[in-house]
Amino acid sequence: MNRRTGNLTNYHSHCLYCDGRANMEDFVRFALSEGFTSYGFSSHAPLPFSTAWTMEWDLMDDYLSEFHRLKAKYAGQIELYIGLEIDYLNEESNPSVARFRELPLDYRIGSVHLLYNDKGEVIDIDVPADKFRDIVDREFGGDLVRVVHLYYERLLKMIGLGGFDIVGHADKMHYNASCYRPGLLDEPWYDELVRTYFAEIARRGYQVEINTKAYHELGTFFPNERYFSYLYGLGVKVQVNSDSHYPERINNGRRDALQALKKAGYTSVMELYGGEWKEMPIYYSRKECQNSFLE
Repeated sequence: MNRRTGNLTNYHSHCLYCDGRANMEDFVRFALSEGFTSYGFSSHAPLPFSTAWTMEWDLMDDYLSEFHRLKAKYAGQIELYIGLEIDYLNEESNPSVARFRELPLDYRIGSVHLLYNDKGEVIDIDVPADKFRDIVDREFGGDLVRVVHLYYERLLKMIGLGGFDIVGHADKMHYNASCYRPGLLDEPWYDELVRTYFAEIARRGYQVEINTKAYHELGTFFPNERYFSYLYGLGVKVQVNSDSHYPERINNGRRDALQALKKAGYTSVMELYGGEWKEMPIYYSRKECQNSFLE
């Protein structure tokens, strides 16, 4: 298998077992058509309650079985891996709990999508910017600073408990928060909060994904590109993932992310081959370089 194909890998994707829009095999077929060499599934892990976007526990066996069927069917054509994106909800439901750790997975992504309001109710803050504004005003009295602190406090708790390999969309709130309060990202308290968070990620040795899902629509990566050089200085290993819910979007923003990483000092990204994470040189094909000048 030729690996020098422009770092064509992706380990964050969602299929019909959660809120994805196609079955597993559709993603595999599209990945093959694009020349991908290594691909992983990471459905949203079950929560203690039902949602429209997470897998249910009674589908877990089917999820694993379908993956193994595809892994066998496409052996020799592409390396396939299975994971989960697991939310930190509380001390009883997070990536570190035994039920998740005992699953036969190749990797785990740790993420935060949910906060608690003052009534102890679970609030989904991974929403479009206009809905985020309404949530901050309605559920948190318009106190954006408090919401931001709650978000990063939960991320730090997740990092402290562990049980995962990759930090998912590390600072995803930054886009919605900066829409709510323009200029927020340049405020010293916010910058210090984010840097402290990234420093803790580095101290514990987690990988960080450069999540490209919103790049074409919103013009940003998660984490924000302004922190790429800081992550590099901390020695944090990174990988590029599209967080795709549609097969045709698995390659969105990948080249842009790789270019930004090179600009920040990175010369390699993490990829899975032979069941092991390996540092692979950032590579552009001649075609990609030509296209970058044409766009």
